[in-house]
Amino acid sequence: MPHHPSPPPPAGPLAGVRVLDLSRVLAGPWAAQMLADYGADVIKVERPGEGDDTRAWGPPWFGDAADRMSAYYLCANRGKRSIAIDIASSAGQAQIRQLARETDVLIENYKVGQLARYGLDAASLQALNPGLVYCSITGYGQTGPDAARAGYDFAIQAAGGLMSITGERDGTPGSEPQKVGVAVVDVMTGVYATSAILAALHERHRTGRGAHIDMALLDVQVAMLANQASNHLVGGRVPKRLGNAHANIVPYQVFATADGHIVLAIGNDAQFAKLCALVGQAAVARDARFATNAQRVAQRAELVPMIAGWMLARGTEEWVGALDACGVPCAPIRDIAQVFESAQVRARGMQVALETADGRDMPGVASPVVFDGRRAVAAQTPPALDEQGDAIRAALDASPGWPPAEPKRGAGA
Repeated sequence: MPHHPSPPPPAGPLAGVRVLDLSRVLAGPWAAQMLADYGADVIKVERPGEGDDTRAWGPPWFGDAADRMSAYYLCANRGKRSIAIDIASSAGQAQIRQLARETDVLIENYKVGQLARYGLDAASLQALNPGLVYCSITGYGQTGPDAARAGYDFAIQAAGGLMSITGERDGTPGSEPQKVGVAVVDVMTGVYATSAILAALHERHRTGRGAHIDMALLDVQVAMLANQASNHLVGGRVPKRLGNAHANIVPYQVFATADGHIVLAIGNDAQFAKLCALVGQAAVARDARFATNAQRVAQRAELVPMIAGWMLARGTEEWVGALDACGVPCAPIRDIAQVFESAQVRARGMQVALETADGRDMPGVASPVVFDGRRAVAAQTPPALDEQGDAIRAALDASPGWPPAEPKRGAGA
């Protein structure tokens, strides 16, 4: 029978949108990768000879010594084209201006004012392209007394309060402020930036004009405090570290079992009653001290040791089966290898393998977004440094009006 090649995947919802990614490390590249997964054409601008800082953040590495890429770099640069440009040079600045003329979105995470010295700030580039959505990502924002400070995820988790509520409670073994095990502020800043970029693109349909988006890691961290910030602002108390317990819900924490640990995530009184019935302690759910969540929070010190004793009676998997059967939210604690081996993660297709130009499978994690049954994952592997540079430079050379005229004095160059 004749061979019929499979049809190309359908274009993503951002097909036709061009993104110029001048960012590096994680927050900006994460946003740009999300846009690439949604179908945008993303051009990653990198320093000649070095590229994105994270290219050197290994081991582990993918590939051979001659063309290796760090696992860290791979996690945030799928679906992009790479060009090496020295933006400190006049020729490089001219290339960026030309690319910006034909770009819908620009993402950058330089220090405040740095790109203005090169005439590549939002005002200068929007003078060339009024429809440009220009997203600046910094540690502390474009304004305020800390605007000039460098901002990294770890420092922002500290300065923004997250570490003060993460870790074991004071007075217990190992009690000190802890960071989260993933650079969660960078990742969430990338997600917020993507949301803002999409909103600005939507508004551009109405106004014809772009926007300058000011994203600060510190702002995102403060917003991420969520119920803990609200607890403080409403209740007037400073939240403290509670280990794996929850400030507003009991029982909602880790418990030891006969052979390991389990998370109980009981969010309402009916679920608590089901737990009590399951362990043969139905009267506890009717006890006035524990009947409502507010009462359980108030009596946390008395109730939690009681539940801890119950949970030692069975192993983790036995508990998961029994609790699932009666509708009590729970989960085993898995390591990352177990996550990718789990039936649900496999069924959802969260591990992907992208084929490299030489036929190797590059492993990665899929986007969590599914459009009409199709997972949003750009098919192109993260690029080598300047991998598409020659093609992009050739397109610039062939573009009408290239090379562009030098901007007039006072125009930001």
